[in-house]
Amino acid sequence: MNREAPIPRIERATPASRAGLAAAILAILFALSLPWWAERSTQRLATEVLYTLTLAQLWNLLAGYGGMLSVGQQAFVGLGGYCLVALGMHAGLHPFVVVWLAGLVCAVVALPTAAIVFRLRGAYFAVGTWVVAEVFRLLTANSTFLGGGSGLSITRIAIGIDPWWRDALTLWTALALGVLSIFGIYALMRSRFGLALSSVRDDESAAASLGVSVRRVKWLVYVAAAAGCGMTGALIFITKLRIAPEAAYSIDWTIIAFFIVVIGGIGTLEGPLIGTLVYFVLRELLVDYGSWYLVLLGAVAVGFMLWMPRGSWDAIQRRTDLRFFPVRRRVVWSAPEPSSKNAAQIEGGAHAAPVLPDPTGR
Repeated sequence: MNREAPIPRIERATPASRAGLAAAILAILFALSLPWWAERSTQRLATEVLYTLTLAQLWNLLAGYGGMLSVGQQAFVGLGGYCLVALGMHAGLHPFVVVWLAGLVCAVVALPTAAIVFRLRGAYFAVGTWVVAEVFRLLTANSTFLGGGSGLSITRIAIGIDPWWRDALTLWTALALGVLSIFGIYALMRSRFGLALSSVRDDESAAASLGVSVRRVKWLVYVAAAAGCGMTGALIFITKLRIAPEAAYSIDWTIIAFFIVVIGGIGTLEGPLIGTLVYFVLRELLVDYGSWYLVLLGAVAVGFMLWMPRGSWDAIQRRTDLRFFPVRRRVVWSAPEPSSKNAAQIEGGAHAAPVLPDPTGR
C-alpha cells in the first residue's frame, strides 16, 4: 500500500489543556456565584485562597521564570495595604478603586527600587530585597500620617458599603487577580518576551550575546510582580480592616508564597495551584498544634526540597505527561490521506512510493 511521508504539524494545545480550560471556566463561574448562596465564612476562605495563589504565582514569576530569588515581596504587599490609608481614608477614594491604584503606585516605586537591588547578585540580591522591605516598614512606622508603629483601624473605608456587596466585591476582585496572575503569566511565557525571560534565567551572558536586553527584561518582570503584590496587599487589608507595619510588611507573605511554590513546583503554572491546595489542607490539619504548626510546615518544605526538589507537579507530569499550561511548541507527525492520483495508482497496481522515515522515531 502506498503511503506518503508524514506531515509535521506544530501544536501548543494538548488534550489536557483543552480540558483544563473548560474546567477553569466552570471554576470561575462557580466562584462568581458564591455570594448568592454560600456562607460568609466560605466566601472569605475562597478569597484567602485566591489572593494567596496570586502571591505564589507572582513569586514564581520572579524566581521560577525570571531567576530572581526575592525574599522581600512583602515590601509591595505592605505598600499596597497602606495605599488604603493614604488614598482610601485620607483621599476618600472607594477602597475597590484603591486596589487597582495600589498596583500603579507599587509599579512606580519599584522602578527606583529595582535600580538598587539589580546591582546585587545571587544571595546578595535576596538579602537586598529583604532590606528594602525593612526600610519600607521603618518609614511607615515613623509616619504619623499612616498611623505610626501601632497601626490603625481602617473600618472607615467600608462605611456606606453594604456588607453583602463588600464581601462579593472582595471575592470577585480576588478572583480577578487570581485569573490575571495565572493567564497573564501564561500569555507572557508563550510570547517572545517569555522566551527572552527564560534565556535570562538560564544564562544572562548567553542571552545578552543573542541580543536580549537583560536589564529591560528583568525590570519589566520585577515591576509587574510589584504591581501585582501591591494590588493583592490592598485587597488583603480590605478583608482585615486593620493595618499595622508589622503585619503589612511581615516576611510571612513571602514565606507562604515560597512554601507553596516549593511544594507545587517552581517554574510551572500548575505547581502553585497544587501547592496552594496543599498549604490550606495542611493549615486546617495543623491549626491545633500552636507554634508547632510552622515547624511542621518547615519540615514538609525541607522534605520536598530533599526528595522532590522540582515539586509535586513534576512528579505527576513524569508519570502522566499532563500539560494544562503548555508553553513549548510540539511537532506532531500525522499521515495524510492519500491523494486521488495515488489512490488511482494503488488501484491500478502501481509500484508503491518509498516511505520516508518519521523523524520522531515513532
